[in-house]
Amino acid sequence: MLRVTDLTHQFGKRVLFDEANVLFADGNCYGVIGANGAGKSTFLKIISGVKDATGGSITIEPGKRMAVLKQDHFEFDEVEVLNTVMMGHKKLWSLMQEKDAIYAKPDFSEEDGIKASELEAEFAEMDGWNAEPAAAALLSGIGIIESDHNKLLKDLNGNQKVRVLLAQALFGDPDILILDEPTNDLDIETVTWLEDFLLNFKNTVIVVSHDRHFLDTVCTHIVDIDFGKINTYSGNYTFWYESSQLALKQKLAQNKKTEDKRKEMQAFIDRFSANASKSKQATSRRKMLEKLNLEEIKPSTRKYPGIIFDQSRQAGDQLLEIENLSCSLDGKYLFKDVEFRVNKGDKIAIISKDGLATTAFYQILNEELKPDSGTFSFGQTITTSYLPVDNEKYFSDDPMELMDWLRQYSPIKDEQHIRGFLGKMLFTGEEVFKKSNVLSGGEKVRCMISRMMMKEANLLMIDEPTNHLDLESITAFNNALINFTGTVLFTTHDHHFAQTVANRIIEITPNGVLDKLKTIDEYLSDEAIKADRLSRYTPVMVGS
Repeated sequence: MLRVTDLTHQFGKRVLFDEANVLFADGNCYGVIGANGAGKSTFLKIISGVKDATGGSITIEPGKRMAVLKQDHFEFDEVEVLNTVMMGHKKLWSLMQEKDAIYAKPDFSEEDGIKASELEAEFAEMDGWNAEPAAAALLSGIGIIESDHNKLLKDLNGNQKVRVLLAQALFGDPDILILDEPTNDLDIETVTWLEDFLLNFKNTVIVVSHDRHFLDTVCTHIVDIDFGKINTYSGNYTFWYESSQLALKQKLAQNKKTEDKRKEMQAFIDRFSANASKSKQATSRRKMLEKLNLEEIKPSTRKYPGIIFDQSRQAGDQLLEIENLSCSLDGKYLFKDVEFRVNKGDKIAIISKDGLATTAFYQILNEELKPDSGTFSFGQTITTSYLPVDNEKYFSDDPMELMDWLRQYSPIKDEQHIRGFLGKMLFTGEEVFKKSNVLSGGEKVRCMISRMMMKEANLLMIDEPTNHLDLESITAFNNALINFTGTVLFTTHDHHFAQTVANRIIEITPNGVLDKLKTIDEYLSDEAIKADRLSRYTPVMVGS
């Protein structure tokens, strides 16, 4: 059990938390949510002891062990992968080091023997003999192959490092597990593995994530940072979101009869409970819905951007045709012999186990990169708009005010026209005069979305749109693509985003392409497709 008592924290005059009180009970998973800048990561740093609060206290039940997902990807660069994972259990690792140091002494004494015997007993009591196989099993489950277990961490790529650090946090069955954006840089299959792990995890989890499917699957409670307070609600993210929207609607209709309001609230809870009874969460150890109380949930102060993709012209029958497209890096194919035709109304999730492959694919279609071979052609009626995963080049020139930055992409230079598109993405008042070089990652993505909307294209290409966005912007973007009547090619690690938007899955690999008219869930659960995919990622050298 972990208790937060009268927590207060502020930066200068800005108060993040004001005498907040939260109890994190054993066996529950708490999803911490809040708008960008609300203090989610700061809150996790305070309860994990990394940062001191202005006031209040954090109390952990005596004897309980806390583990935290490390954000420094270079801290363990000179350590072997398997050892990095075992270092997650600090007491066990320290005991192992002390024990090995005694056995390594050239002048091993009787006193050393007694001490070693004591350490061996403690080691056995902590199940130390199973530590190495347990760490290896964690690594394999999270996608790190056995041949990489004895490499130095610095010899792995960025995505692999994230997985190793995640395994480190999970290792040794900690009593309290703190995860800040654990799904970042993980593919959908690894996220599914993590979901299953946490569903079977019997201790306390506190997690910040922008992945709604992940929060819905693993969370028993939502911890909402809003109004300068921290409030805890039973249920998952979707219940919190829908009920907070209903609370807002009812607040705006104060003249509603009390009895009508009560009936509407009860009908909402009944509907949600019925739907949730079929979910993975409800069939797990967590059955919290009967305790839900909509009356407790306040309308959120958070704002949702207005994302609407219009088309200046309708597409004809010829949209995009790709023939034998191949691309390599460092002598190995990222993808090879990719061939497909895009049809009107397609919303295609472009996926690959290698994020470099999907990014290269979009760069080729937008003439930022030349393919090794193959061709592509857009139809004459097609207009395109592209959201890249890396937008730095759009902001790297001389700093410009946002009004001027967006004006350069607009055929209409009128100030009210420009302000309208910035306003939809929540840049209002004096914010439109912000300099482009001081924007946060999320603000840059919102600027790029304004630019996309302004183009009124009939074919959108989107590479990892949820990176840097808060849950409100992700929800608005997701809904905009669902409602868009044109064609979309997109890549995302957000499961809910992919499941609700895509009607076709195309996987590009070093050994050709898989093209299926399925949702992402149908695609990933199809046993025949699973078998086919396994053979597709054998490295292929250029010229072979």
